[in-house]
Amino acid sequence: MTHVFVVNTGSSSIKYRLLELPSGEVLASGMIERIGVPGSGVADHSEALRRIREELGDVPVDVIGHRVVHGGAVFDGPALIDDEVEAAIERLAVLAPLHNPPALLGIRGARSAFPDVPHVAVFDTAFHATLPVEAREYAIDRELAARAGVRRYGFHGTSYQIVSRQAAALLDRPLDELRMVILHLGNGASAAAVSGGRSIDTSMGMTPLQGLVMGTRSGDIDPAVLVHLARTEGLTIDELDAMLNRESGLLGLSGHADMRDVHAAADAGDEAARTTLDIVVHRLRHYIGAYAAQLGGLDALVFTAGVGENDADLRRRAVDRLGFLGLYVDDALNEAGARGARRISPDDAPVAVLVVPTDEEREIAEQSAAFVD
Repeated sequence: MTHVFVVNTGSSSIKYRLLELPSGEVLASGMIERIGVPGSGVADHSEALRRIREELGDVPVDVIGHRVVHGGAVFDGPALIDDEVEAAIERLAVLAPLHNPPALLGIRGARSAFPDVPHVAVFDTAFHATLPVEAREYAIDRELAARAGVRRYGFHGTSYQIVSRQAAALLDRPLDELRMVILHLGNGASAAAVSGGRSIDTSMGMTPLQGLVMGTRSGDIDPAVLVHLARTEGLTIDELDAMLNRESGLLGLSGHADMRDVHAAADAGDEAARTTLDIVVHRLRHYIGAYAAQLGGLDALVFTAGVGENDADLRRRAVDRLGFLGLYVDDALNEAGARGARRISPDDAPVAVLVVPTDEEREIAEQSAAFVD
């Protein structure tokens, strides 16, 4: 029996969960927000983590797992945190300036609050360390790319790891023989081609900006658009960065960043919202078809994360017209509103279409516990 404390740190928040393994029982969970905001009463992340430790009382903590978004080419798996690992995460902040610095605040605060407990960094990018060179490299000057760390890294790795195992269990087939396209659809969204449990392609790139249409992120865009906007509209690098990351995607197309609001507006006759859904579906089909080709066929298409698990209409539309790949959805199963891992394709369909809830905290806990087992 191992008690694992999982920490997911934002710039002004800490989300945490204490799990007992192998049962997976949640012993405690919560979130502290507005850290460092005047009047919040929580000066910094160290103070927040000290408060959390006090709230846990006498419950033992055997290991602490930290979610770290970007491990670059340095980390291809979880790492026991020491000063050297912490310094490496800090150096990688140039590749994830919005994500790695907050993770470091959480790591440093937790190491101070829990000095006698091992700390483990679990990286979103690590699952995609298996990408082949043809999927990993961009077609720019090789020396420049190497010098600047420019390549595809991929994200949502902890989600893909646990979901791929759960999908194999649901199908009662060995993971190492399955070819799957997994769609992690939330406010941030990505797709991955998973062959035998290994990532061979993924839609996010050097950063979490590339790929599918997201809540406020553009996904794929012609790079020359940025040059054009800089020249014709006078937009600065910072303004272009803000536009692509915080003002695009669903928000830029429809005025709504939440998929539920886009659906509601479309149902009310809003043409911009209807077009937005068409664009989202177009991009999803693009990646499903491309990854089916890269995999040489499909055994399963898997939907996960908040939108993927709950948006029956989007699932149906994404699969529509893909019957030539063996993909079909049973409308009754798809719209049943069931919870848990389930099949939503007909029993006799050539390819299984699944909905599998993700649990990134559980995956972080599992990987962290391996260091003390």
